[in-house]
Amino acid sequence: MKAKITLHKEFSIGETDKRLFGSFVEHLGRAIYTGIYEPGHPQADSEGFRNDVARLVKDLDVSIIRYPGGNFVSGYNWEDGVGDIKNRPVRLDLAWSTKESNRIGTNEFASWIKKVNSQMMMAVNLGTRGARDAGNLVEYCNFSGSSFYSDLRRSHGVKQPHDIKLWCLGNEMDGPWQICSRTANEYGRVAAEAAKIMKWTDHSIELVACGSSHAGMPTFGDWEITVLDHVYDYAEYVSLHTYFADRENDVPNFLGRSLEMDRFIKTVAGICDLLKAKKKSKKTIHLSFDEWNVWYHSNEADQKIEKWTEAPSLLEDIYTMADALAVGCMLITLLKNADRVKIACLAQLVNVIAPIMTVPNGNAWKQTIYYPFKDVSLNGRGTVLRCPVDVDLYDSKEFSDIPYLDAVAVFNQERNEIVIFAVNRNLNEAIELDALIANFADLEIIEHSVLCNKDLNACNSAAEEKVKPVIQQGGKMEGNVNSKKLISSLPAASWNMIKLKVIGDKQ
Repeated sequence: MKAKITLHKEFSIGETDKRLFGSFVEHLGRAIYTGIYEPGHPQADSEGFRNDVARLVKDLDVSIIRYPGGNFVSGYNWEDGVGDIKNRPVRLDLAWSTKESNRIGTNEFASWIKKVNSQMMMAVNLGTRGARDAGNLVEYCNFSGSSFYSDLRRSHGVKQPHDIKLWCLGNEMDGPWQICSRTANEYGRVAAEAAKIMKWTDHSIELVACGSSHAGMPTFGDWEITVLDHVYDYAEYVSLHTYFADRENDVPNFLGRSLEMDRFIKTVAGICDLLKAKKKSKKTIHLSFDEWNVWYHSNEADQKIEKWTEAPSLLEDIYTMADALAVGCMLITLLKNADRVKIACLAQLVNVIAPIMTVPNGNAWKQTIYYPFKDVSLNGRGTVLRCPVDVDLYDSKEFSDIPYLDAVAVFNQERNEIVIFAVNRNLNEAIELDALIANFADLEIIEHSVLCNKDLNACNSAAEEKVKPVIQQGGKMEGNVNSKKLISSLPAASWNMIKLKVIGDKQ
């Protein structure tokens, strides 16, 4: 099968925001306890955080990490997680029917964030709590002067403010599964009032309002219109969440779901612009895709977990080669919409539907989805180039006109590199790719990294890594000073990263 893409230096979508390469840690399952934190582990540091996990997180260069939830946050009292650990209460977490010891809270997590070279995206509880409590947390975390809550922070041993710049106004407040879910009007009002108090406390912060929990919600669209009508003047972003599943083992259909993700993004962006016009505003609301991933493998096992235990093995999906391809398509979709999606969080980071898994008192290991995320996080920062694709299409059970090739390219001017990310959705044939590249200087191939396995159900484990990238040889550059052509082969059912060096400047 043949495919052609066309790239031109002057034809771009937009710049990637570094926060597009974020993730998520919730007080859920083993994400924290025996995940990032395990005192007594051979790899634990003086604070009890696992150095082996921290290294894998740093290797991903995760730019921002959303915390502490998720569904958990709608029942969370942040005061339970600060102060002397010995005096912290054990609470029932109604969101996940588990026990929460509160050994890790705001200050401990802020310390860990520094260890992994990331930044915190803090969520406030707008379920069981409200505007004043949200403002108090901002004061505790960010106020540098003397006040009740900043002095309380200092009494807990934290002299300098955490200076958290990005805050979520609750989580999935439209969902009936949410603790104290709200109607759009109810949520819009409390979110607006919380936003006012939070920004009056620290005018430098940015806020993310809750959009629909997913595009299939019966109130989708109407929810965004109503909520944004309340918060437009106070929030900078609206959230999107989506998870994909392949319950029928229909991989061609599964790999088409990124088209649904793209449609979701464009619909919400359109609603934001509708409100912009209605309010005659000069402000553009951007998008925070702060939960996205594949999630379905663990659903049956989760039903068998005993309630009210601490840190049970919840949502521990073991990902396949097919899942890595789906995640790759989702990453490409985010890059294609970099002009509107400024924040994105792979949900989640460790053990819970995660790229990183741990064995209690044992090793940490990389899931199949670790590698596409790493490729894009490390090499997808820069200017996203428009990347029209000419390739055959196919239809699936739920989608039509799915391109066999999904691709995007990013130009990093600082490194003088063009990086092409591509998924070959054809499960049986390689794609012979011609990439026509114009208005750049001379180009040379640095690397073509490929992730593939003929067994699409192949998984990694603590004992064996069956799915990992390999370097492919054989690509070549052709053309003249005005136009170059990259010729390369993309194996069947593969994730590909092709790095090109730009040599000299095009006049």
